[in-house]
Amino acid sequence: MSLPLSIPLWLPAAAAFLGLFLPGVASRVLVILGALGTLAWSIWAILDFERSAKGLQDVTDQVWIKQLGIHYKLGVDGLNLFLIALAAFIFLACLVWAAMKEWENASLFFFFLGVAESAVLGALMAQDLALFVLFFDLMLLPFLFLAGIWGPEATRVAAITKLFIYTLVGSLLMLAAAIATGVLVAQHSGNDISFAFSDLAKTPLPKGSQEWIFLCFAAAFLVKMPAFPFHGWMPDGYRNMPLPVLAVFSAVLSKVAAYGFLRVVLPIFPDASAHFQDLMLVLGLGSILYGSAMAFTTSEARLVLGYSSIAQLGFIVLGIFALNGDGAQGAILQAVNHGLVVAPAFVIVAYLAERTHGSEDIRDMGGIAFRAPVLATLFLIVTFANLAMPGSSNFAGEFLILLGVFHSKLVIAAIAFTGVGLAAVYSLRLFIRTMHNRVGAEVVSRDISFREGLVLVPLVAVIVALAFVPQFALKKGAPSIDRAVGKAQLITQPEITAVK
Repeated sequence: MSLPLSIPLWLPAAAAFLGLFLPGVASRVLVILGALGTLAWSIWAILDFERSAKGLQDVTDQVWIKQLGIHYKLGVDGLNLFLIALAAFIFLACLVWAAMKEWENASLFFFFLGVAESAVLGALMAQDLALFVLFFDLMLLPFLFLAGIWGPEATRVAAITKLFIYTLVGSLLMLAAAIATGVLVAQHSGNDISFAFSDLAKTPLPKGSQEWIFLCFAAAFLVKMPAFPFHGWMPDGYRNMPLPVLAVFSAVLSKVAAYGFLRVVLPIFPDASAHFQDLMLVLGLGSILYGSAMAFTTSEARLVLGYSSIAQLGFIVLGIFALNGDGAQGAILQAVNHGLVVAPAFVIVAYLAERTHGSEDIRDMGGIAFRAPVLATLFLIVTFANLAMPGSSNFAGEFLILLGVFHSKLVIAAIAFTGVGLAAVYSLRLFIRTMHNRVGAEVVSRDISFREGLVLVPLVAVIVALAFVPQFALKKGAPSIDRAVGKAQLITQPEITAVK
């Protein structure tokens, strides 16, 4: 890969900025072209990726703030390769979807989405802790504006206030932990301060220091995911985001938080990761059970998807803190799978709401399965993927996660198996209530249009394609993922690591 990473990283934001000065449709087209360019690069990066190469590929490394040891360092490896592609794909799909709607001050709306994409890509590509923290905090700001300006007028201020407070606390804890990490590593190594991940991982900190720093990072990541019991901002936040914005937020931003555990926490704080393994597994299990229970008790379609996301992210946490290669590979695969599933699910919710005069309550939907067979079929594919039907890529991801946890903590794995059954309950409930059970003449029965299919069909097509070749993603990422969990696995399972 010869193209500097800064080009695909900043292309969406640059296109969005230029779009501010263009009239009408031209601004939307420019932002979409910027996102399309980044997606094209991400596909090329996957095809050109050398699995056998050790470490990062296509590295950009320049000293940014020399006195503070901060580098503008970007890189790609098997850990972030498919997450970058996921972000590029979902942002493009949602930009096309949003471009089909009318927005007040549309150029500003698309500007914030373009900046959000560059911030997410920056967090995924960053190979310097200070740079990662900067992008991690930056990626939330556009969504605060998007929800605060284009959300429902009556409730948007309270919603973004709650979201801001939750994430601010987490961000401050992460900032303090990042600064402490750089300073303490410099003191113990005797070298100049540096925040590059490669430098931080060379000098292990004392276990006591690792533990309190671990808790700060964990709080920030768990809030952003969100995971139980750090999800208090989620219901109001999800209710107040426009659906194209919410689809991106749910499909992509939570995955950056999960990725942070594998990129930052496990390699740099392996002793603390091993020490708090049981705590994190319990939190993951709690997210599965709580999210599943709430998903099949609420009637708001977007909250069904929100709570189901908490459950799915619980599985991802389990995979990460199984602290072995199987679990971690399943976690990355499931992060990609969930993003690919939840985005079209929100698109379908929007289409169904248009057929019920704006209502997103599943009690107001139903009865169009036979009159809209194409839409129903696409929704059924998404539903089967969400409940991890055997043969889907989601099944492979959950299987690897549970296999990893089984080798690590048998009791946790046994309880987590119930989450698979619960997923079938809330997924099928959502499909049946929205597609069947005729509720009256208020539902407009019409099939998917060409414009609607332009957004939904490619999303579903990728779900189907990945179901046939999940091994493609697993092979590309395996070496990098094994290195990410290697130190923590050596502490918790020395005999298994020795055999390998």
